Amino acid sequence: MRLTDYTDYALRVLLYLSVRSSGLSTIQEISDAYGISKNHLMKIVQQLGELGWVETVRGRNGGLRLAERSRALTIGEIVRKTEKDFAIVGCFGDRADGQQGCVIQPQCRLRGVLAAARDAFLAELDKHTVEELANPANELARLLGITSVPIPVTGFVPGSAPWLNEP
Repeated sequence: MRLTDYTDYALRVLLYLSVRSSGLSTIQEISDAYGISKNHLMKIVQQLGELGWVETVRGRNGGLRLAERSRALTIGEIVRKTEKDFAIVGCFGDRADGQQGCVIQPQCRLRGVLAAARDAFLAELDKHTVEELANPANELARLLGITSVPIPVTGFVPGSAPWLNEP
């Protein structure tokens, strides 16, 4: 199974924005970080915005950021929305002329095996989230040229640190 560049770049945008958890990022920054075309990214970011996975802010000081719910997105969900064709072989697709694509199709067991392989591929991708793959954030940020990444505070319960409440 091979993913398109479109899906690859969509995953990269989401990972970048996940690592850059504060402030806004620009398409140019993402393009520079990965060394990929800004024009390609514009179309991808538009779709990610339409899906509600990326928030876009227009204007002179605008940019984009990861929508909070997007951290929990599975890689499988992203791949399903960004890939157009999961027909591993020709007999998976619908022929426009209504003709059978392969003479052995009525008795073909290979088709079932390939469908199971595709489903297993997607099932594995469903086990991993954007948040999981964006860690450790500081190392990814360094590789992407992001100067500072705030360390998220997790598991903190208000009142659990009494020394913070002292006058």
